[in-house]
Amino acid sequence: MDTYAFDGKKYRAASKHQKKWGCDLLSGISLKGDEHVLDLGCGDGILTEQLARAVPRGKVLGIDASASMIETAKMLERENLSFAHMDINEMDLENDLDLIFSNAALHWVKDHRRLLKNAHRALKPHGKILWEFGGAGNCPTFSDVMKKKIREDRYAGYFKDLEWPWYMPSKQQYTALIEAVGAFDYKITEVARDTHFADAQELIRWIDQPSILPFIRYVPPNLRKTFRREVIHAMIQRTQQPNGAYFESFRRIQVSAQKRQEDIAP
Repeated sequence: MDTYAFDGKKYRAASKHQKKWGCDLLSGISLKGDEHVLDLGCGDGILTEQLARAVPRGKVLGIDASASMIETAKMLERENLSFAHMDINEMDLENDLDLIFSNAALHWVKDHRRLLKNAHRALKPHGKILWEFGGAGNCPTFSDVMKKKIREDRYAGYFKDLEWPWYMPSKQQYTALIEAVGAFDYKITEVARDTHFADAQELIRWIDQPSILPFIRYVPPNLRKTFRREVIHAMIQRTQQPNGAYFESFRRIQVSAQKRQEDIAP
């Protein structure tokens, strides 16, 4: 397996804070127990399994674009829980779902107009979405470190074709988008999820899985270890706290919405 690729087992070890946020998100869901649920960007499947436990008479499908994530998640499969290797943009269901859930994944999806339209089509009448993903101001230290690093003379030539990998809107921007799409009753909330990593190794695991991955693939193999080492050094220098922890700001957009019956905007 490529050292610099998504790795389900490594992500499971590195994503403690994402799991906590997901549990908070799940705590706000009221389910009867017979719903059909889709988890977008399910990762290693831990939260998807919790959804399956909440709908013992229903069924839950988790999808993720990473084959390694799905390989890890499939170890959790049972009668009402399954996983599929699939890009979120390929979601193609109609009037099938009671709930579409997603935690810490949808900032990897660039076209949320398309996503919202696909979600509307996939939901049953009055079906719901509950999503939380990175918003404006998310991970400012890492973003600044990376933007400076890829402009350095040693690396700049490799990043000429880089497209910034994340879509992180403000509440106002996402409100305008969902209003333009139409056909949802919705509530959008900005949530602060600031995180203290207990030690340097916990911070490094988060950098490795998945933060650095969209960038390091542009760097020639003979420079990747150096590039990674320099990014980690800069992050440690900028995030270390007097108590020995390491701090990064996380800002999230939380979307709770219900499908209305009228057609969506073209």
